[in-house]
Amino acid sequence: MSFDLVVKGGKIVLAEKTFVADIAIKGEKVVSVKKDIRADGAHMLDARGLLVFPGAIDAHVHLQLPFCGTVSCDDFENGTKAAACGGVTTVIDFAIAIQDKGGSLIETVEARKKEADGKVCVDYALHGGITKWNENVRRDMSDLVKDGVTSFKMFMIYRSQGWMADDGILFQGLEETAKHGGLILVHAESAIVLDLLIERYHTQEMMNKYGAYLHAMARPCYTEYEAVRRAATWAKETGGRLFIVHMSASESAEIVREAKRDGVKIWAETCPTYLLLTDDVYKSRETGHLYGICPQVKKKHDQLGLWEGLKKGYIDTIGTDTCTFDTKQKAMWQGDFTKIPFGIPGLETMVPTIFTAGVNKKKLSLNRFVEVVSTNPAKIFGLYPQKGTIKVGSDADICVFDPNKRVVIDFNNMQTRCDWSPFQGMKLKGYPAVTISRGKIVAKDGKFTGTVGHGRFVKRKPWGKI
Repeated sequence: MSFDLVVKGGKIVLAEKTFVADIAIKGEKVVSVKKDIRADGAHMLDARGLLVFPGAIDAHVHLQLPFCGTVSCDDFENGTKAAACGGVTTVIDFAIAIQDKGGSLIETVEARKKEADGKVCVDYALHGGITKWNENVRRDMSDLVKDGVTSFKMFMIYRSQGWMADDGILFQGLEETAKHGGLILVHAESAIVLDLLIERYHTQEMMNKYGAYLHAMARPCYTEYEAVRRAATWAKETGGRLFIVHMSASESAEIVREAKRDGVKIWAETCPTYLLLTDDVYKSRETGHLYGICPQVKKKHDQLGLWEGLKKGYIDTIGTDTCTFDTKQKAMWQGDFTKIPFGIPGLETMVPTIFTAGVNKKKLSLNRFVEVVSTNPAKIFGLYPQKGTIKVGSDADICVFDPNKRVVIDFNNMQTRCDWSPFQGMKLKGYPAVTISRGKIVAKDGKFTGTVGHGRFVKRKPWGKI
């Protein structure tokens, strides 16, 4: 067999094992994984001394998202270029259906695909977003699962916007997943208590005194973990399938651990921001508002608990919740913590920051690192073994990673359009050297080298699990 590309001599790291071998690629697929593959005229990529693992999957991104009267500044084109530069070969974005405006769930997914198709530079999929519940939504949900959109987000907050899924809506959504193998993603915060606390702190006197730190004060950990416990209860009673997005509190991780032990079909994600930062970032009068995300960054004990959950397996994946607002957009807050556009950049830095803080500092094994950034997202969201592994027949989505390369994070040197980074100045040891998407080299040494429109929509399978 003739090959198009041979990756030679790298240390291949999979979730289940590590070994040295060559990888032969023909077209878009891996066709051989063994030692001493003859290139026979194929392009050869020397990976000796480097790590080779399946391209990362960020299952939680918001590209060109309309929010707070603006649109996140990394669109589908530039956001997926940034993904490639960071070793990410698949992203899953959201099609949020604002059903009170007359759009069906299916129509919203199709409209979002039109925004992305022809622009994305790595592969993508979509989660459906449910903001109302009726028989049409129930039917659309079932039809979308059959057509490869197998996960749906519900919000336990945003009452005033009309997006909130109350307990009855969440219960019914979970019932549906038990029938067709879909997955309900929940933003778990306790809306009524949260709104009460926000109103309590939302005074000019308090804002003058505490500034952006009020964002943290108004969202204590119990506003998250109470909602996580409630959602887990409904998943248990319905037999439904539940995924907790952007989990930020250590108590939430314990609730998920207990639910898993009791046989609940529940999985959970955390984000680099919660693993690498604490709520001290909000105390800066100059930059605190930049870190406004929802849920917000918590305290040191939460950070430690989340790392423990990742290590021991009751937190399953890392996603970034990337939603990039630059300093001009963030300045819209004008001193009012309730008006901060929620979101920060993170897609481009996920792999090297978690490698540095996780693997290098012995918080994660190398295999567990690959599991949480690639293999588990692929399995849970119905992409495995097409993605999330390096095996014969899998898509040739590969990150060739230099574990010794030293980089200092500086937004000026990155692909993102954002003019700040939450990790600015962080010293990294380990960085993506080459990113391969479906057999094509799309980035080298942090620079995009691929083709706009190379990426495509990927249909997913129901009943994903790990």
